[in-house]
Amino acid sequence: MKILVTGGLGFIGSHTVVELLEKNYEVVIIDDLSNSDEKVLEGIKQITAKEVQFEKIDLKDRMAVADFFAQHSDIQGVIHFAASKAVGESVENPLLYYENNLSSLVYVLKELLLLGKSNFIFSSSCTVYGEADQVPITEEAEIKPALSPYGNTKQIGEEIIKDSCKAHPNLNAISLRYFNPIGAHPSALIGELPLGVPQNLVPFITQTAVGLRSELSVFGDDYPTEDGTCIRDYIYVVDLAKAHVLALERLINQKASSNYEVFNLGTGKGSSVLDVIRSFERISEQKLPYRIASRREGDVVKAFADTKKANEELQWSSETSLDEALLTALQWEKKIKK
Repeated sequence: MKILVTGGLGFIGSHTVVELLEKNYEVVIIDDLSNSDEKVLEGIKQITAKEVQFEKIDLKDRMAVADFFAQHSDIQGVIHFAASKAVGESVENPLLYYENNLSSLVYVLKELLLLGKSNFIFSSSCTVYGEADQVPITEEAEIKPALSPYGNTKQIGEEIIKDSCKAHPNLNAISLRYFNPIGAHPSALIGELPLGVPQNLVPFITQTAVGLRSELSVFGDDYPTEDGTCIRDYIYVVDLAKAHVLALERLINQKASSNYEVFNLGTGKGSSVLDVIRSFERISEQKLPYRIASRREGDVVKAFADTKKANEELQWSSETSLDEALLTALQWEKKIKK
């Protein structure tokens, strides 16, 4: 069974490709390499001992997308990761985010509809909830005005898919709203590869730990939380990747309760920025130099998941602790620094 993974050389995409290959799916990757590296293919092959097809395509190029689907009309499912994904950058360059994240989604969906019955997994985000009224956040929580263009593209993306499913009963889709993915494959053959200055906390921590950066910036210590820093739900990337395969199989096996569903993916536990720093210092046995910087526009105060729906309906739960996930991130950072 052939599955297309867009953005399949990115952080979460590459780990999901590995999980698909290990379940004997045939996988085709599309990636434009704007925030990834073709060397990731080698890591995937080393882990799985399997070949994977890769096509370098910019999904904003509608004709290229149409040509691809014309050649791969036997695709049974799509897992769509391809998107720009940094909150801070989206505030500075909103049009880039609207173009990248929405036009690519529309073009892929249009081609999928031509295939007849189709299965689509969307890489969504907890940013769709904005500043939630209460935590943990359930799937029924109100969708608040987005605090960043990135979050808005995920909200609009979900609306596009929901409307498409309503109009086209043969389109089956699940949006996976995940919280904060961290870590790397236990083999240390694939992991997070931020280009330039990392936008996420954990690569910033690991780069500081191995000496690539002089210190870590903590954005704000005056939030209304126990230690003044933001609280997030940090989920291990391999646990997250496995959830994508389970969601896809739910659609393939026609187990979904409707042709559009939404699931939160997290650990159900909130950790502050300082909690993560302390956890990292514990597993690495080293002190991290950090400074308090001003708050970053677009950051919510507190977000962690209620995972009951995914636990019960997808038969999925996160299995890896924060300490264990951070250790894989450090091992990966040490490997790529060599």
